[in-house]
Amino acid sequence: MAAPDPPPPRPGSPPLPWRARLLVSAASALHAASLRGDGTVNRFLLSIFDRHAPTPSPVAGVASTDHAVSDHLRVRLFTPTTTAALGGDGDSKQQLPVVVYFHGGGFVFHSAATAQYDEFCRRLATAIPAAIASVDYRLAPEHRFPAPYDDGEAALRWVLAGAGGALPSPPAAVFVAGDSAGGNIAHQVAARHPTDVAGLVAVQPFFGGEAPTASELRLRDAPFGGPERLAWLWRAFLPPGTTRDHEAANVPDAIRRGGGGDRRWRAFPATVVCVGGWDVHQDRQRAYADALRDAGAEDVAVAEYPDAIHAFYLFGELADSKKMVADVAGFVNRRAEQLKQRALD
Repeated sequence: MAAPDPPPPRPGSPPLPWRARLLVSAASALHAASLRGDGTVNRFLLSIFDRHAPTPSPVAGVASTDHAVSDHLRVRLFTPTTTAALGGDGDSKQQLPVVVYFHGGGFVFHSAATAQYDEFCRRLATAIPAAIASVDYRLAPEHRFPAPYDDGEAALRWVLAGAGGALPSPPAAVFVAGDSAGGNIAHQVAARHPTDVAGLVAVQPFFGGEAPTASELRLRDAPFGGPERLAWLWRAFLPPGTTRDHEAANVPDAIRRGGGGDRRWRAFPATVVCVGGWDVHQDRQRAYADALRDAGAEDVAVAEYPDAIHAFYLFGELADSKKMVADVAGFVNRRAEQLKQRALD
């Protein structure tokens, strides 16, 4: 039997203001130009355009400092400094949640100092309010699977151990979060330490598989959705000789294979998965949420943003970006309060 024809491309184009559309086009072109046919990356080219933010005096009510966790791992820590964020009385000992954050970029691009991620983490720190520990994990192809997962675990352990005294107070609760490839890393870190993590925020997590999904066929021309680019990124990250059905890529299938017999999923922390209607990965993201539920995870929610492209949250002027930050703040605060009440009962 002949394979069915792929669904037609989604009509129209994402509703983006001109500035966001221009930046997306520029980022797509830069990424394409930096990925070499021999599987290496032109990091010099990337360094010219990947603008880094310094760690200055507090900006928008959020201070930032860089910390060495090991000889190859650094964390940029964002802490709110405004009176409102600290409980209304300026008490620097006010207990805040800590969010261990993993930036996106297909395991290949960006860093904790990338200007867009620096600004995004400041927005999260203010909105929740929380301390945000943004992890500068090692990048592929120089450092393949499982290096980012190991770095993520080390960063979580560092926070749980007190972050070397860098936190203003003991954390009220510790969450993991990330976008795109960072969402994949956040999942893996939560799976390694489910009882240490209060909650997981997976923003458009980057998953893959050999058989294309309907959204991958339908949105192949959407921003950051090109199949050749995605295939290159997975080859750069996964162990040589493996396919995109490897457990690091096809996470929904890996969860289903473990099923209800794997206690890890029944103990998995409360999770919210943020899905964009113009994101090529959306079918796998919903399948991930379904797989967690089917395996026994008790608290898994999906937040839908129908007009959102991949990486929409980095454009602070977009209504969906503002809504997502508010949704994440609501999730973190509700979960932290639940755990506080449970400890008191």
